Amino acid sequence: MPEEPIIIATRGSALALAQARLIFDQCRLTFPRLAFEIKIIKTTGDKKQSASLVQAGKSLPKGMFTKELEVALVKGKADLAVHSLKDLPTELPSGLMLGAVGKREDVRDVLIYKTDADSDGALPQLAEGAMVATSSPRRQAQLLAARPDLQMQEIRGNLPTRLEKLADTEAMAGTVLAAAGLNRLDFSITSDGALEGDAVPDGIRAVALDTELMLPCVGQGAIGIEIRADDGRIEKICERLNHFNSHTSVSAERAFLRGMGGGCSSPVGAEAIVDGTQLRLRAVSFLNDTVQHAEQAGDLREPEALGAAVAAELCG
Repeated sequence: MPEEPIIIATRGSALALAQARLIFDQCRLTFPRLAFEIKIIKTTGDKKQSASLVQAGKSLPKGMFTKELEVALVKGKADLAVHSLKDLPTELPSGLMLGAVGKREDVRDVLIYKTDADSDGALPQLAEGAMVATSSPRRQAQLLAARPDLQMQEIRGNLPTRLEKLADTEAMAGTVLAAAGLNRLDFSITSDGALEGDAVPDGIRAVALDTELMLPCVGQGAIGIEIRADDGRIEKICERLNHFNSHTSVSAERAFLRGMGGGCSSPVGAEAIVDGTQLRLRAVSFLNDTVQHAEQAGDLREPEALGAAVAAELCG
């Protein structure tokens, strides 16, 4: 009698499925004798977005895109849950753990816009007073820090929906999306700045934003694999799926976010980079409407201590 397949739980969005398939393919390649199966689970966040129940100006609560996947793990209906790590709260439910982190993609944000304004200074692609649509407090704060003249507008929906809204809304000059998501959905930026991919409206342009201007959110670009803490067999599988440098970097970032007392919607950004035997962490905070920057280096083997130290500096 064949063994029961190992169930990989995921959300059903195009990006979530693309990420789950990356993990599925890695599992099949690494463990050719084992059977794996992807199981799609609809989360509360998906339901609220699709039903347009989110009020303008309100961020989705922590765990809205992960709770149902975690319930499936706890009830034994799934063995691994694949998340965009930036959606995974820093405090996990009892009995669950972060089993592995996949190799991190490009951490940068990308400005998607319609026309080149050729203005002076930061973000020359945007004209004076241009309206940029993003529901991320972190992105809004950093855009306004670079260009106080810009106007911010809320936007929801998946990637194609946001591109359509940008193309169809005359007053909207641009929006900001994660480079990792664009890359994993096979979008690309041409040498002359055009955005190419499935169903991209005409005239849509794109530019990757340097992290000096826009620090990413904690865990951006990384795939997290959540498992039951007492499942030794799956934990052994995760050891082979884990990318050490990526896991170390996001561990520092998540410890920083935990120390700041925030979730994925907090107006803070951070990026940790492995540098030899050192780990360097840069962070920015816009809590209490004041801009604060911090940068520290620490031992590669103690990422959580580095994250906590940077949080303490910004909270001090």
